[in-house]
Amino acid sequence: MALPISMAIFVPQINFIINNIFLGGLGRQALAAAGITGVYYLIFAVIGNGLNNGLQALIARRAGQNLHKDIGKLFFNGVWVALAISAIGIVITYTLGPVILRASLHDTVIADQVVSFLYIRIWGLPILYLYVMRNALLVGTNQTKILVFGTLAEAAMNIVMDYSLIYGHFGMPKLGFNGAAYASIIAEVTGLVVIWIVIHFKRIHQQFALFDQTTIDGATIRLILVQSSPLIVQYAISIISWEFFYILVEHHGEMALAVSNGMRVIFGLFGTFSWAFASTTSAMVSNIIGQKRHDEVLPLIRKISLISLLFSFALFVPLNIWPQWFVSFYGQGDDYVNYAIPSIRVVSVAILMMSFATVWLNGVTGTGNTVVNLTIESITIVVYSLYVYIVLEVMNLPLTWGWGSEWVYWISMFSMAYFYLKSERWKTKVI
Repeated sequence: MALPISMAIFVPQINFIINNIFLGGLGRQALAAAGITGVYYLIFAVIGNGLNNGLQALIARRAGQNLHKDIGKLFFNGVWVALAISAIGIVITYTLGPVILRASLHDTVIADQVVSFLYIRIWGLPILYLYVMRNALLVGTNQTKILVFGTLAEAAMNIVMDYSLIYGHFGMPKLGFNGAAYASIIAEVTGLVVIWIVIHFKRIHQQFALFDQTTIDGATIRLILVQSSPLIVQYAISIISWEFFYILVEHHGEMALAVSNGMRVIFGLFGTFSWAFASTTSAMVSNIIGQKRHDEVLPLIRKISLISLLFSFALFVPLNIWPQWFVSFYGQGDDYVNYAIPSIRVVSVAILMMSFATVWLNGVTGTGNTVVNLTIESITIVVYSLYVYIVLEVMNLPLTWGWGSEWVYWISMFSMAYFYLKSERWKTKVI
């Protein structure tokens, strides 16, 4: 179940790496700006992820209860919720976004470049949200193999359009930095179209009565929002804190920001399997609770977290043996590589921590207690933000200390999720 999900997560990470390789050809400033734009867009992307995970838990619970028609009702209304949230994201980007970014970033050239890019990139948000809705449906109903079709189509289109629009090949206009924004939107549209074709070809829409309902149901929307809104807030504040981290890194100079962008790529790429196992945990926990097999929840989470840790360790080893190989793709020279290697060592340990911490946190998600998820995330973010502010802004310590914040983040999160699940207070929750 987890491996097709990992492919669905892995391909977008490859897309992001390809974007950065192409943008690295425009110079270090473009690579630095890509770090800010990437994390900003990720804020809204993970809001969709929160909606996806909340809806996924509901769908998995209904699948465990064998209520297939309710799955169609959940999906139909979830799409409308997703479109409404994406509209809010677009409005925020055009109003508050530029004000906050220009006030926070010291380099006015980078700030203008970031704002111009986001004015284009944010229009991919409705497409992205519809795209993650299919994740909730396919993961929640244990049909994860189908995810691969859309992600491969998206990856192929992204490579072609990046090469064409950034540098002006194949008769396309040469758009430079902003070309990556257009390329990403076109790739997302392609992935969405392909996956919907596959869903219709396999008649999944008929199996779960996806379009039998033609009117919005207020009670279902309330259920989705009650279940998903804590996760939406949880994921949003998590990535907002990461944007805060990047803004503080920008104060340390263009090199530190460009290297941190590279670290984010490594974190995203190597965290693929952890996030896949976490998503699997949420769906499987919700499903077996729906079958009233509560005693199997903790053994299941322990098994998945062990497998996730083993996968991450297999990635941890080459990352530490050949660190220079993983940061040389951007063509930024030996000074960039030498500056980045100490941070890679720190990030590699954080990847191991994440491998089991995120599984336990998603175990909480699967129980339906999303308010507990939000509480855990909120406490963790306060600790994380204080750490990065003191280390980077007050004490002005090197970048490696800044990336040590990931250790603080995952240790804090795991501790609270573990003790909550061990308490078994989640057994009384009904969704």
